[in-house]
Amino acid sequence: MPDIDIRPTGEADLPAITAIYGQAVREGTATFELDAPDLTEMTRRFRALTDGGFPYFVALLDGEVVGYAYAGPYRPRPAYRFTVENSIYLAPASQRRGIGRRLMQRLITACEERGFRQMIAVIGDSANAGSVGLHRACGFQMIGTHPSVGLKFGRWLDTVMMQLPLGAGGSNVPAA
Repeated sequence: MPDIDIRPTGEADLPAITAIYGQAVREGTATFELDAPDLTEMTRRFRALTDGGFPYFVALLDGEVVGYAYAGPYRPRPAYRFTVENSIYLAPASQRRGIGRRLMQRLITACEERGFRQMIAVIGDSANAGSVGLHRACGFQMIGTHPSVGLKFGRWLDTVMMQLPLGAGGSNVPAA
């Protein structure tokens, strides 16, 4: 496994994150976003998450940002306050090198430390074997597939839903 540094994201990391995500939007089906957001929009999204107390990490290889992962609210209604949705993106050259697993493990730990009880993965494109495999390797269970819910690159795409209990999961009711 390469020597990877995983650390909390800072605003100085956002140009690299914007480039990684932009490529995923333009060339891939992991996200159903059709137009790549610019740095201003990515900064707004980053601040909304971190100001809300959600974890956001980058992976660095030789000092260069090669991936990122964050958690955010699964749904806006208060009943979902203990459930997060995760997102993870890697630069293409950094995929299948163990970097995603390290990022995901750090994100899972941070979410458990914050008292979250469930993590949901909404994976774009059921053919995205890399993401499904990463989530499975990190303990996520398949909970379903929404067939043909997104249209991108002239074809219908599924979303795959996976779930991971965090900490005590649903075994008891949190105090707060």
